[in-house]
Amino acid sequence: MVAKRSTCLRRQVGAVIVKDRRILATGYNGAPARLRHCEDVGCLRQDHSIPSGERHELCRGLHAEQNAIIQSAYHGISISGSTLYCTNKPCVICSKMIINAGIQKVVYEEGYNDALADQMLTEAGIDLERFTL
Repeated sequence: MVAKRSTCLRRQVGAVIVKDRRILATGYNGAPARLRHCEDVGCLRQDHSIPSGERHELCRGLHAEQNAIIQSAYHGISISGSTLYCTNKPCVICSKMIINAGIQKVVYEEGYNDALADQMLTEAGIDLERFTL
């Protein structure tokens, strides 16, 4: 449900951070607050045929995981020891934020091939689990 709020033209991603069976924060991919969204101004990555997983810096939006972590910080909510549920496996940028935020487990639905992200999450001792029905 959180992913449906996304304003990304290429992929709708949602993230929920949970601890002790309570939702602490949510996030979806989209432009920063008070900035125009991709659905309003277009997608630079799409216009230049940039493949998924490459050149993250050429995107107006933040990833769902980033927005969930930022939301918790903005509201002063500790997410140390929590679990992050996400529609997609985190990229390396999000993985580094997850590690430093103290998130202990990531559960995702769809794969996102980023070998460095997998390596870093494993090295940090973060449990990575694919959700299957």
